[in-house]
Amino acid sequence: MIETKRLRIYPANREQMETLKDSATDTDLQSAYGEMLEYALQNPKQWEWYAAWLIELKDGTHIGDLCFKGLKDDGTAEIGYGIMEEYQGQGYATEAVEAALDWAFQNPLATAIEAETEPDNLASQRVLAKCGFATTGTRGEEGPRFRLLKQSYTPANTRL
Repeated sequence: MIETKRLRIYPANREQMETLKDSATDTDLQSAYGEMLEYALQNPKQWEWYAAWLIELKDGTHIGDLCFKGLKDDGTAEIGYGIMEEYQGQGYATEAVEAALDWAFQNPLATAIEAETEPDNLASQRVLAKCGFATTGTRGEEGPRFRLLKQSYTPANTRL
């Protein structure tokens, strides 16, 4: 479990992931949760790199989730995240992504974290910029791609 000033972030267990999948109203999100669960079950020793991570306020209120899409052989992983609409605009996404990056880069095999976002999702692009990501100049399935190298990463608690 990762704890920040306002949040608790932890990988969901199988039951929690099944609940996320079954309760998702968006078919794309339901499919994504299903894929995460499938990959996590196929890679139990790397569960954290495939599972959905639940984002909660310190009082236990679920406000969103994030995930890594596996740790590739070259040390890269892709991160995805979402905060429920009523909690957006309060810095929770930035706080959660920073904490997840701190966790990921503690792994000696992790060399870079990547992300992509819808072209019109400026809030998500701001989160990535605040966390040190730079655009790669390429597009993925969802839109522009971003990358953060471990060697250029400054942990959140040491930034001025």
